[in-house]
Amino acid sequence: MTTAAAPEDLTARARIRDAAIQHFGDHGYEGATLRGIAETAGVSPGLVRHHFGSKQGLREACDEHLIRMIRQVNEQTRAGMASGALASVIAARSALGPYQRYMMRALAEGAASALFDELVRQSVPWLVEADKSRPDPPTVDVKIRAAIVVAMAVSVGVLHGHVSRAMGVDVSSPEGDRLLARGLVDIYSHPLLSIEDAGRILRALDEAESSSPQGESR
Repeated sequence: MTTAAAPEDLTARARIRDAAIQHFGDHGYEGATLRGIAETAGVSPGLVRHHFGSKQGLREACDEHLIRMIRQVNEQTRAGMASGALASVIAARSALGPYQRYMMRALAEGAASALFDELVRQSVPWLVEADKSRPDPPTVDVKIRAAIVVAMAVSVGVLHGHVSRAMGVDVSSPEGDRLLARGLVDIYSHPLLSIEDAGRILRALDEAESSSPQGESR
């Protein structure tokens, strides 16, 4: 898969942004410095401020760049799934690999709200499409389900050390990434609950809600 470079990606601005993604991922927002980012990008700290104004402005530019990447990767993934070009789907997934550390660090710090919201928006059409072939109608709004799916997906990166220890391999290594991909496919393609079990649990939740003080007051 190839991703079209934005016009500024051949400029010092793009080098600064890419250096910032590296530093924010490695050191976190508080640990990263404009001086260190400028040194990696091969520019002066003054030029960083000229282009982005502040460290916060620089992080926002990083988020905006990743949002563009995510949209492009999502479009190419959907096209690959529709055409059966599964190699392009795998390549699209790999395209975001260099940005994983930045995304997970930013989300763990409670930042990157626009990035998380974009991931949720991109997940909604996938769930809507999957709902069409469900034998049971969904009982929860699609946006709520999308938010939960995204949270579960990014938690693997946030809990990188724990997941790697449990798997016995660094999840960010090529071997770990392959195992993770296979594990996700296996989990998503085999429901953990039968429709009957899910129905029983939902009825129990309804009964518990109706018998609660909040439920009685409604």
